[in-house]
Amino acid sequence: MSNIEKLKDVADIAIRHDSDGQPTQEKIRAEIAALRRVYAVTNDEAEQLARELESVHSVAMDTGSVLREAFTPWLTDAKSKIEPYFWNRYKRLLVRKKWSEQVLVALDKVTEKTLGLLENPQKEGPWDRRGMVVGHVQSGKTANYIGLINKAADAGYRVIIVIAGIHNNLRDQTQMRIDEGFIGFSSTQILSGAAQNRVIGVGGYDQKHRPASFTSTRRDFNTATASGVGITIDGHNEPIVFVIKKNDKTLENLSRWLTAQNVQPTTSTINSPMLLIDDEADNASINIKKGAAKVSKINGLIRGLLNVFSRSCYIGYTATPFANIFIDPANDDEMFGQDLFPRDFIVSLDPPDNYFGPTQVFIDDADKIIRYIEDNETLLPLTHEKEHVVRSLPQSLEAAVRTFVVARAVRLARGHASRHNSMLVNASRFNNVQRELHYKIHAFMDQIKDSVRVNGEKPEVEALKDPEINALRNIFEAEYTKIKAYGTSWSEVQKFLWDSASAIEVVEVNRLSRKPLNYAEYEQTETGLNVIAVGGFSLSRGLTLEGLVVSYFLRNSMMYDTLMQMGRWFGYRPEYHDLCRVWMPEEAAGWYAYITEAVEELREEFRQMEAVGATPKEFGLKVRSHPGALIVTARNKMGSAQSHIVSVGLANRFIETTVLDRTSSALVQNRKAAIALAQDLRNAGKPPALGDDTFGGKFVRSVPVSIVIKFIESFRNHPTSFLTLTDPVLDYINARSSGELKSWDILFTGLQSKDTLVDSSLGFDLFCRRRAPGKRSTSTTLLISNKQRVASRGIERVGLSDTQKLQAEKSYKERKGFGGDTSPNYPDRIYREVRVAPLLIIHLLAIGDRDQKDLYESHPVVAWSISFPKTSQEEKKVEYVANTAWFQEGYKIEDEDEAGGDDE
Repeated sequence: MSNIEKLKDVADIAIRHDSDGQPTQEKIRAEIAALRRVYAVTNDEAEQLARELESVHSVAMDTGSVLREAFTPWLTDAKSKIEPYFWNRYKRLLVRKKWSEQVLVALDKVTEKTLGLLENPQKEGPWDRRGMVVGHVQSGKTANYIGLINKAADAGYRVIIVIAGIHNNLRDQTQMRIDEGFIGFSSTQILSGAAQNRVIGVGGYDQKHRPASFTSTRRDFNTATASGVGITIDGHNEPIVFVIKKNDKTLENLSRWLTAQNVQPTTSTINSPMLLIDDEADNASINIKKGAAKVSKINGLIRGLLNVFSRSCYIGYTATPFANIFIDPANDDEMFGQDLFPRDFIVSLDPPDNYFGPTQVFIDDADKIIRYIEDNETLLPLTHEKEHVVRSLPQSLEAAVRTFVVARAVRLARGHASRHNSMLVNASRFNNVQRELHYKIHAFMDQIKDSVRVNGEKPEVEALKDPEINALRNIFEAEYTKIKAYGTSWSEVQKFLWDSASAIEVVEVNRLSRKPLNYAEYEQTETGLNVIAVGGFSLSRGLTLEGLVVSYFLRNSMMYDTLMQMGRWFGYRPEYHDLCRVWMPEEAAGWYAYITEAVEELREEFRQMEAVGATPKEFGLKVRSHPGALIVTARNKMGSAQSHIVSVGLANRFIETTVLDRTSSALVQNRKAAIALAQDLRNAGKPPALGDDTFGGKFVRSVPVSIVIKFIESFRNHPTSFLTLTDPVLDYINARSSGELKSWDILFTGLQSKDTLVDSSLGFDLFCRRRAPGKRSTSTTLLISNKQRVASRGIERVGLSDTQKLQAEKSYKERKGFGGDTSPNYPDRIYREVRVAPLLIIHLLAIGDRDQKDLYESHPVVAWSISFPKTSQEEKKVEYVANTAWFQEGYKIEDEDEAGGDDE
């Protein structure tokens, strides 16, 4: 063992046993400085070690929030009788995996909180609990539910069923983690009848209790194998585990075998207390059939499986809970019983503060991380048939591959030689297209390897004569010149190019894959596993790509859950978050940003509802009234119906006309509406020309609501700009027009610069903001940019006093744990929360590129936004009618069938 490794082990132990508060950067560096007297290391090695230990120990995590129905607590009284055997083993494993003390404590608390929401497994008589745990994509949900499984086993739960997604590779990966974190032995060897079973994970600490597994890392549930185990459920004293795929045949076989082999004749059920974990609970578990007595197959089979046990708890785990919360709580079926709505409790998990999540990727650091794909249409169009031929790679994909090679070289220069590194390529749902991409990327990697092998070790000037090495240097200059604080320069990176490229393998990840991604096999190697994973739906749910650095994402789904679950790039990126890059279309990035804001709003409402003791049912009503509900309506509510009514509350919401009618009559009508609005303000003694210059435009206070109503009535809204449909918006405003919406602020927004289209039609000069039309624009429909956003970030500060702004920002920093001097990227919603007067924003937009003569070069296009304040009254909801024609035109859906799987 080297000096640096010895120093790391000793310093890690010292930091963990320091009882003087949370480890800080200063404490960690002081500990290393003291120990360096014993272990001789260089200054660079000491600093690198300090950053590594910071990434582990300077991490905190809150315990999240809970909504629940009234329930008699049982865990406090029972704890004195519970031996934490399984939990203590798991905790020791997580310590070995370098989890920080703070995160371990938070995990202990939140799993205990969740356990207490289950029923007491010692309670006699029939019982049934239903709940949900809401995490973040790639944020540690699996570690959470394995912790819960260990505690549930300690408390007395004897049957654990984990439904681990719809793909084999996810089920296999989950089984592997449960083997390591709960069983302690190789499930494959156990079921194969090996004379000796390999001890893994928690089994290395204690083997007094041995859970029995009826599935293995190589095989899903099989009736013959299960019967050969020779164990009956009610007659076995140790926990019994099933890790199964969410597949109708598997669920049918398991229910049939349990019923045939284990049901008690007197009760027609199994009496052992059972915990069912439904991972990715929003996928395939939802009843998507409509009408009387209709239940979709997998939904009915899960409900039927619960009915096999007289004492059961169901917990759905998901990062995208919208579909689950849309389940009708009153949906009963004579055959299947109650639906899977989380009627008893919902737990919302908070991720550790080192979580690399949607807010960071798509809002706070989007300019650093996101790269737009603009060159795919000829070679790899978003919409293509399964017979599509990939003749060559788009330049953007070649750039992404080169970035991955360079990023790994940077990590090698940082001393990360044994760490895993992955690149994701998710560009087609079809297996044969994925295979062609795999071949083309493999050939491109061979080209890179050939150049680096021959010329990579030459002096820099000579090496750069090679076009490929020069291209790699250009990638480094474009992406990573700002990382020199980490001790890397091109000359250093070039030394590691061959070590980086030579270890990279291109693999397919789909249901036809012959070899699963098995990072565990490479844990103790000098190079780790380094892969470019090419796939589709198999890369979209649950599967963890270790060390994911670069992602290339080219899919056209706009559904909340599908988009977020495709975001495999979320997670934890210790010591290399600055290297992470994501390529995707600009439109997809816009949808991610929109969805991120909507999800954060719902999580904030969750915290507020916890404070007033709200129930899951009440939260469900809240979610259904959220504007974001419209995006999940088609999948979860419409079914075969032609239309569906959604009741939406607009208090504390921001709506805008992101899609415009492009016909000449509509464009003229909307310009006339803006001109009339400016004239009405002058007639009312509130000329906008005399308003303050704000956001590059003109601002007016205390405008009568009648003037706003007249403008919205005269504006011709496009039917796919759904939240701004004229009738629902006017219904909402009229209902509150005598009170909270009586007086308005109005902003005519523009630019400070004159280097754009200048419009004088409103009675004053306005320098128009420029927007490129979105790619899905047509001759009659104009999308305002590809980002589905009209207003600029920060615009909702307009009209607020300095005191209001500071109040909103202070409250946000306190909730998020930012220090006093930190200035984060504040989301607009925090200003909406302190707003008193509603804000109407009028946009006059120059459409088209600056250097290109556009259809609207001489006349701006009018759009509008409204920021509605919170309400102190009962929420007024208005009805929007969603029909299938609207949804098909406005949202492209790329979804899996109920059983799941890539198309062939």
